[in-house]
Amino acid sequence: MVDFRRCITALAALALFAGLAAAQVGGSGGQQSLSCATNVSVTPTLRAEGFTEQTGDITLTCTGGSAIAAGAAIPTVNIQIFLNANITSRLLPVTNVSSNVSEALLLIDEPGSGLGAPVPNFGPAAPQNLCQNPTGNPGCPEVAQLATTTAAFGSVQTLVATDAVGTSAAAPVAGRNVFQGIVSANGTSVTWLGVPILAPVTTGLSRVLRFTNIRANATQLGGGSAAGATPVIASISISGATSLLISNPTPTVGFVSAGLSTSQKGAASLAQCKSFTTSTVNLLTFSENFATAFKTRVQPLANTTNAGQSNNTPGQNVPGNIYNSESNFILPAISGTAGLADFGTRLKATFNTVPVGVRLFVSVNNVVNGTVNVAAAPSPVGGTSQTTYAQLVSSETAFDTVGFLPSVPGTAVSSTNPVLIAEIPVVNGSATAVWEIVNTNPSAQESAVFAVYATGVTNVAQNSPPAGSATVSLSFAPTPPSFTATAGVLPSNTLTVPRFISASAAAANLFTINICRTILLYPFITSQGFDTGVAIANTSTDPFGTGPQNGSCQLNWYGGAASPAPTSSGNIVSGAVYTTLASLTVPNFTGYMIAVCQFQFAHGFAFISDLGAQKLAMGYLALVVPDPTTQNNGVRNASTSGCGVGDVNCGGGEGDNH
Repeated sequence: MVDFRRCITALAALALFAGLAAAQVGGSGGQQSLSCATNVSVTPTLRAEGFTEQTGDITLTCTGGSAIAAGAAIPTVNIQIFLNANITSRLLPVTNVSSNVSEALLLIDEPGSGLGAPVPNFGPAAPQNLCQNPTGNPGCPEVAQLATTTAAFGSVQTLVATDAVGTSAAAPVAGRNVFQGIVSANGTSVTWLGVPILAPVTTGLSRVLRFTNIRANATQLGGGSAAGATPVIASISISGATSLLISNPTPTVGFVSAGLSTSQKGAASLAQCKSFTTSTVNLLTFSENFATAFKTRVQPLANTTNAGQSNNTPGQNVPGNIYNSESNFILPAISGTAGLADFGTRLKATFNTVPVGVRLFVSVNNVVNGTVNVAAAPSPVGGTSQTTYAQLVSSETAFDTVGFLPSVPGTAVSSTNPVLIAEIPVVNGSATAVWEIVNTNPSAQESAVFAVYATGVTNVAQNSPPAGSATVSLSFAPTPPSFTATAGVLPSNTLTVPRFISASAAAANLFTINICRTILLYPFITSQGFDTGVAIANTSTDPFGTGPQNGSCQLNWYGGAASPAPTSSGNIVSGAVYTTLASLTVPNFTGYMIAVCQFQFAHGFAFISDLGAQKLAMGYLALVVPDPTTQNNGVRNASTSGCGVGDVNCGGGEGDNH
């Protein structure tokens, strides 16, 4: 794609050079209209989640026009570009934005492109010379002067645009060729005021105008409709002393589509009565929906650490080049730098409803399967490697620097698990982790997976950690409330670039802490001709210092197709025994019963006798069934593999212990 765009640029420049070689003062073209052909050589995909998405460069290749005399002032025009979404290019200078001067730039004749030029130091061979008065009052007036082409172009004289201040016909100096656009207060358009346009005049001569660093609020267009991605349409308006006829005044400069898909895998089910230390509770996956959704801050120029996170100035300033980065065309401007993003693509996990007493940890880099870091693959990290790699950063709005200071160090999970992890603080049940893409492959759809770990110390008597589920939402970053959503819609000199909407998908389960229940199985109960006494003892008070617990038991009766409704024991305090008769609770019943008690150390006894217990009686202990909500992924398993005698929460199946 880069080669294709450079080819287009080269063809336009060749047309310019050929015209310059033949142009003479006054020319032979006479009075004619100055007409411009519109081109967007690359139409990028914009992330529907982004407030500051880069649109494709617009180029106007202009021919014709009326000749002017050497030494005459060059006519000026105002060029205004509207989008069907708000323009969100950063405002510069950062110290005074009353005029809404922005990073959106107009470049004349591809300065600094490195292409050959018929006149030394002019056109593509001219240095990038920024107009210091972008408001058009007085602007940067220029005059036309004669200059001689090189021998390769015939050594003839032609008109060139020169700076009006201190310019002499004997030694013309290239005029201003870079202009900053002014974004309207409501963000609907960007305007370049008082731009001098020297008409090419002679047949074959062309003047190239390039508009770059125009950012759009893609969230207003959504994208991903049934008919495909939503187009971003530009509308070009011309006014001023010279008219430009635009062949296609409404070019498409991008297509909006959802950039990110997310998922969670393996939400853990933890038991309140079992302490856990850096236990893996989930794997979080961020996936590109198209190959350029992940971007580094700048395009790395060297395979050195964090080359893609530096202030790449100069280096990313060649007109027409494609830079797969959050930054676009970078150029120092007035009190700021045009085109430079604050950081690369960031990925955010927002955790909520984290139970009190639970500590959260995340892998500082993306992992392969929760036990292997990807760190060994890209070398060096943040260089030119195209292996997907991300780094935990200190906050979603911390700026990158040459040394990539926002990075967060980590320590290994254990001696057997080399994954580096870092704790993220939990405040009022909420926490946030943010990673930045530091290596990416623009030619492949990539995914980054991060592991989440939890630590908790049990104290069942104090209901700690309390039962409940933690949730997680995944998105690009930064998002509100690091800035207000309404502010993100309009251009700003203080908000970060890039910035995104909050996660659109509903929060997903991260992990669950379940109360350590006791499940009792009474295999035979009858109240038909006989009666059954049922007893449940809460034995959490003992001589071993066990914390007292209390709760109710739900008695679930099963006796064929028409089983009775469940009944409740009511609250059973520690050290108490609940008793009932089947004849009172479930008259005329024969079957079995499963009691689910909301506390540990429940034990049961059943006593079956004839009515009045006069001739026949027997009793048995209820069986203790391992809780399937904390074992075997919630499935009751008949296997006893791994269960020891008396092990209520064994790792195998149903132990059926007394």
